[in-house]
Amino acid sequence: MRFFLFFLLISRVVIAQTAYPQDYFQPPLAIPMQLSGNFGELRPNHFHAGFDFKTQQREGLEVHAAADGYVSRIKISPFGNGKAIYINHPNGFTTVYCHLQTATGAIEAYIKKTHYKEQANEIEMFPQANELVVKKGEVIALSGNSGSSEGPHLHFEFRDTKTEKIINPMFFGFDKNFKDTKKPIVSAVYVYPLDGATANKSKQPLMLNLSLQKDGTYLANKVLANGAIGFGVSAVDYDNVSWNKNGAFKIQSYLNGKASFGYQFDTYSFDEMRYVNALIDYGRYKKTSQRVQKLFMKTPFNLSIIKTDATNGIVTVLPNLSSTYRIEVADYFGNTTIINIPIAFDASSPIVEKEKVESNYFVKANKDNIFSKENMTVTFPARTFYDDFAMNFAVNANVLTLHDDTVPVHSSFEITMESDKYSEEQKSKVYIASLSSSGRLGYNSTSVKGNLYVTKVRSLGKYTLAMDTTEPTISMVKSIEGRWISNDKTIQLSISDSGSGIKLYNGYLNGNWILFDYDYKTRKITHHFSDGIVAEGANDLKVIVTDQVGNTATFETHFFRSQK
Repeated sequence: MRFFLFFLLISRVVIAQTAYPQDYFQPPLAIPMQLSGNFGELRPNHFHAGFDFKTQQREGLEVHAAADGYVSRIKISPFGNGKAIYINHPNGFTTVYCHLQTATGAIEAYIKKTHYKEQANEIEMFPQANELVVKKGEVIALSGNSGSSEGPHLHFEFRDTKTEKIINPMFFGFDKNFKDTKKPIVSAVYVYPLDGATANKSKQPLMLNLSLQKDGTYLANKVLANGAIGFGVSAVDYDNVSWNKNGAFKIQSYLNGKASFGYQFDTYSFDEMRYVNALIDYGRYKKTSQRVQKLFMKTPFNLSIIKTDATNGIVTVLPNLSSTYRIEVADYFGNTTIINIPIAFDASSPIVEKEKVESNYFVKANKDNIFSKENMTVTFPARTFYDDFAMNFAVNANVLTLHDDTVPVHSSFEITMESDKYSEEQKSKVYIASLSSSGRLGYNSTSVKGNLYVTKVRSLGKYTLAMDTTEPTISMVKSIEGRWISNDKTIQLSISDSGSGIKLYNGYLNGNWILFDYDYKTRKITHHFSDGIVAEGANDLKVIVTDQVGNTATFETHFFRSQK
């Protein structure tokens, strides 16, 4: 059976690399391809869904359609992928281009027309197949830094058009654009004692020492254990030209030569993204920022890339038996780092006991859990969490403590707080806030029914009721009051909110709605005069900004402009 699973895994690699067209698509940029992020790379709450192409640390590079097709979707948002274009191709695949500065030509005209028709700064469009037809190599946009991008780059994806599953771009012949002769670098290997087991006299996870061997493999110090144990590895990969950390393509473990637990980043669905928090040692990540990829599952979860034996990667160490555990970490090009770990039974008493966790309740991951105290109730539907755990649940001084954020949450759960201290007028300004260790409040969308306040959240930590009665602030980046600004191409304002955060922003020139681009990273909104709304001579500008609970600020000014 184990041999059959291993055969399936190997076959999957071969199929994944040969089932997709190799010369159909071209790179989206006309510069040498360099990655700042690869497919499957571990990110906060998700696996990276494509390639991040470097754009020479600047914006404005031409972005080309990878093949013939039509624009099937456009989304404009100040968050996430920012300005994004989706192109459906006749061979059943979709390419996605994100964090754009702007679209070009007919696509940009279509976007601008829709903005003004809907009078909305944030929009999503689904053009018909005959509306925005593109040819291979056609310039469709300029690269940018929009959305949640942390620097200028182009995020590029392949998807199956019907299933919307994302696919590793390497499978489409993009491997020809890179040179990689470097093995992945393994920075740490950990052994995890499970369910009361002991490893090297410890009931807590331990990092193993690695020594380089003459054949290029690594040998870990012997693991002396009794009971069930698992292993985890922290690894990164480099290619020959990009000089930045990327994720490993494939990790596979073997017990006594037989495949035990492994995964490779070929294709998966967006519904699986959050399982990254189950795959890694999430508690260690939250405490140290180190991502250790676990090679076992205590409670199985539905991440399709995982291939495992009947033990789910867990090794049971028994008397009079010695074993060899092997970990292989590989990149797409086959460069592989190998770690061998000898295992033997040891009945010695532990020196390091299991870490004590402050708790007063126990959560069963497969069951619904409801906890109440004083005026607060928390409802966890079944499968909110990946594993059972002992939880600290407390209410003190109107602050709800739900353990801490070292336990990953897969799906949303509900918090209800009851309070009669707010008037009917105040209730619309009240919300359930996340409370950080520094005391900073975070907004959560909250519904009100009588004296009950209800929200759904996706992380553990501290929560409390908060009220926001402060309106947003608006100011000009450069004063234009009563001035002639005939040579300016844009007007720009700073907007911010110290309470619940900005929800809406709208601008008007001489009573006509105008489009503003919002960059939440700089807290600035920008209008381009090229939209053609500005008038000859005197112009009156009004900007209205509303926060999440309805507090509204209005800013007005006037300026003069000559069109000559």
